[in-house]
Order: sequence, then C-alpha cells, then structure tokens
Amino acid sequence: MSKKILVLPGDGIGAEIVDEATKVLDCLCGEFGLDVEMDEALVGGAAIDATGVPLPETTLEMAKEADAILLGAVGGHKWESLDISVRPEKGLLGLRAGLGLFANLRPAILYPQLADASTLKPEVVSGLNLMIVRELTGGIYFGQPRGIRTLESGERQGFNTLVYKESEVERICKVAFEIAKKRDGRVCSVDKANVLECTEMWREVAIETAKAYPEIELSHMYVDNAAMQLVRAPKQFDVMVTTNMFGDILSDCAAMLTGSIGMLPSASLNESGQGMYEPIHGSAPDIAGQGVANPLATILSVAMMLRYTLDESEMADRIEQAVNTVLDQGLRTPDIYSEGTIKVGTEEMGSAVIAALKA
Repeated sequence: MSKKILVLPGDGIGAEIVDEATKVLDCLCGEFGLDVEMDEALVGGAAIDATGVPLPETTLEMAKEADAILLGAVGGHKWESLDISVRPEKGLLGLRAGLGLFANLRPAILYPQLADASTLKPEVVSGLNLMIVRELTGGIYFGQPRGIRTLESGERQGFNTLVYKESEVERICKVAFEIAKKRDGRVCSVDKANVLECTEMWREVAIETAKAYPEIELSHMYVDNAAMQLVRAPKQFDVMVTTNMFGDILSDCAAMLTGSIGMLPSASLNESGQGMYEPIHGSAPDIAGQGVANPLATILSVAMMLRYTLDESEMADRIEQAVNTVLDQGLRTPDIYSEGTIKVGTEEMGSAVIAALKA
C-alpha cells in the first residue's frame, strides 16, 4: 500500500532544495520499487501571500492525513514586518503543535571528506557522530502567558513563560533512551537546574525515567557548559536530550562542527511515528533563486524519513551511501567548497546523488 508524503517547499531556497529531494524519491520509486505518493501544499510566507495565513487549514488537514511530511524552509525578510502572530514561522510551530511532533531528532555527523570544512581542528571533530533530541512542542516557545505589555511607568515589558509537565519530560527522555540503545548507550540531559525551577524538575524526571533503562548511562550538564563542551570536546557526547529552546540553540552550534549547516537533516516525530522531515538550516533568502543552495541536508532528511517513519531502512542506506559517493568524488556546493574540490550548484549536486543511486 502506497505511503503518502506531503511536500511543503515553503520559502526562500525551500523550493530549490525540496525539488532535488523529490527527484531522489522519484528515482527510488522508479529504480528500486519504493511505493509512495507525493502531494504538495503551502506553508509559511508562500501561504501568507496566497491565503493570508502561514498555515492554511487545508495544509494542516493534508499533513494529518499524510504518513510523512517533507518541509523545505519558512521565513524571509519579506515578512519580517508582519505581526509576530502571523509570521511564516507560526506555520512551522502550528504544524508541530497540530501534529503533536514532540520529538526533534537532530544528528550532527562529520563526513570524513569534510573534516577540513569544520571551523574546529580535525582532531577535535574527526569521527563526530552525535544525536540531539530536542523537545519540540512545549517549553518557552509555547508557554502562556506571553506577550508585550506597558507598565504603569509607560515602559514596555516583554514576557514569556517556560513551562513543562512531568509527562512531557518523561516522553522525550524515553525517546532519547531508546535512541541511545541503538547507539553507544549514553544520554546527557541538558538543563539549567541551578537557576530554573522548571529544568530542576526536568532533571528529576530524567533521573526517574532512566530507572527503566539500566543499560543506559545518564549524565547531566548545564546548558552553558554544554555549549562550551560542544566546541571543546564534542565527541564526548552520544545522545543529548534537552528543552525546546536549549535544543534549538545547541543543535545549530553542533551543526557548524560538521562544516556546514547545509549538511544536516532533522526529524520531528509524534507518538504514532508520523514525522516531519526538514533540513535544519533556514530559508536563506539572500541566496534564493541563485541555484547555489546545498540540497544534501534535505536529501538526507528523506533518508531519515525512510528510516524512522516509512520503515525503509535499506532505501535510507542507499541515499546515505550515494551522498558519501558524491563527496568522495569531490563535488561541493559553495558552503562546503574548499581548494582542490569541484564547485557545483544545487541541481548538479542533486543529479550527482541520483547518478550515484543508479550506479
């Protein structure tokens, strides 16, 4: 029975990179018998332009009916003057909340061919392979009350609420522990328990949840130290689990250890295994339409989709091996280019991956 994939190109470079990823899916269907159906819808700024809202109800309904969602990126300078309640990013948050996508998996893997592209010394990052598990539907991004108010003095005051329930912490920790069982068996829970009561509770729940996973080694680290350790000795980590905001920040930090944010995919899963898959970089409006964006993170997001939602691990392996092959061939988009390699554009890189798949 065909699996349904909803494609959401979004804004900026989204359409360009998603186009290459869907070509990869078409190749897998034609060459290796993958059975999927793809449909497309609007989200983000593109949806605002067409419908006036960042997440049309039709898009959310189509997403709920799909087995998996492939997202490009949302946002851009064009919509920054809009009220925050209707900016493109609200479409992304609405999808996460509407689908219950509470677990964000962000791998940071350094491909050996790109060791020189990292801003850190090769001996510090060589062999890096860590997974950041970020809670995605709670925390300060969703907490109420929130807003901007005017005090009696006439001065404005902004306020947001950091809030988590025990059950929310428990389920994201379980995801991290289950992933660690398939890796090196170590989980580092990142919090700020020394100053934030909410994350003091987070740590307590993590410790209690870990009792059901005696084979997993659980450690704890304050987020400021974790940020420092990521650039000092990143290979000490196996799986990191943390709050929505901390995970947002740390995963982008970890991305640069790998040479380029353009190389890293992500998965956002709900309790039924339905997932939304997207590169972790943004819409990059400054290079949109130039044909230079790196499509590999989006293509690798397809590999994660095949592995975590569509139960097609062999197909996922094929994609990852094809990406390795094109990197071995020396092909590089501008973000990962270095002297002695071959600079290519978005379409050329996508075509090279397809050629490697067929080889």
